Amino acid sequence: MKFTKIIFVIFIYFFILNSYSFAEQNLKFVDIDLVVKNTNVGKKILKKLNELDQQNIKKLNDFENELKTKESEIKSKKNIISEDELKKEIDNLNLKLADYKKLKSEMVKKLSETKNNELKKLFKAINPIIQNYMDKHSIEILLNSKNVFIGNKNSDLTQILIEEINNKLSG
Repeated sequence: MKFTKIIFVIFIYFFILNSYSFAEQNLKFVDIDLVVKNTNVGKKILKKLNELDQQNIKKLNDFENELKTKESEIKSKKNIISEDELKKEIDNLNLKLADYKKLKSEMVKKLSETKNNELKKLFKAINPIIQNYMDKHSIEILLNSKNVFIGNKNSDLTQILIEEINNKLSG
């Protein structure tokens, strides 16, 4: 009975020590936001999205100024025109306000869709480059640095991957 307990304990120790020896994995991390902001292809996408956003803001500001002008006109005519005409003017303003809100929500939706599509294209382009780098350097898991509490600076591949992506996608 003692002999089986001793063998069992030895087997458990061997199993535990053996599992620790296989537990070492090559883990690295990368700041995806910096990769997007600092790669050439990422900069182009961000510039395109920023330009689209600025165009949308300009259109909305113009529309908003038009609405304010119309509202001022109605206020100035308020005591001069009949109540029926005033009601028609207010109804027209409310319709234009509804159009403004609809236009704004469509622009936000379109910008969001464009952003998602552009980021999908970006990740589709850079994923093979990152995967190739991981294969070359026997990296098993690559984490986003936002999900890493603390790590060794040598485990941060952000700058290396930015250079790698810029070199591969420069053409």
